[in-house]
Amino acid sequence: DIAFLPLEVLLVTMVLHKLLEQRSHRDMLHKLNMVIGAFFAETGTELLGHLSGFDDDVDDVRDELIPSASWDDGQFVAARTAIAAHHFKVDASRSDLVALQEYLATQRPFLLRLLENQNLLEHQSFTNTLWAVFHLGDELGHRRDLAVLPASDVAHLSGDIKRAYAELAGQWLAHLQHLKSNYPYLFSLAVRTNPFDPK
Repeated sequence: DIAFLPLEVLLVTMVLHKLLEQRSHRDMLHKLNMVIGAFFAETGTELLGHLSGFDDDVDDVRDELIPSASWDDGQFVAARTAIAAHHFKVDASRSDLVALQEYLATQRPFLLRLLENQNLLEHQSFTNTLWAVFHLGDELGHRRDLAVLPASDVAHLSGDIKRAYAELAGQWLAHLQHLKSNYPYLFSLAVRTNPFDPK
């Protein structure tokens, strides 16, 4: 018994360490989901409304972007898969670039504060989404006159909008899935303020 005591202590220590790690990871994910929720409440949902105006084919995936209270996890996963596979047909000349640029400029301080949050380092895909949004804002801000652009600039901005739009739509669906599982009242509000729902 004495000989095996160090081994038992080691095993107990390892199990406790693993449990503490799991709890710490769960707490970190909870904080991260709060940050993502703040992003969509303050900026992301309205930004999706702006970006969808540049999408010629939004009607093709509208059903995947209008979740309801009856959706289960399988339907959310299927919708995210469909959005990831969708070829967004974005045209920068289709909607108001000036309004988009002004909106992103007003949101920049908030977005910069989000990047200061160390928890975001644990969520690579959301960090990529923020960088895509920042890059789009920078590209728009470096054009002197968004009302008169050469074809090359229109094509370039179309690509930047498409990148930010696709990233944001996938993150938004994942966020709604989290809300439905954990905060039904917030999910209800998100459904009622869905930028893709014409009703």
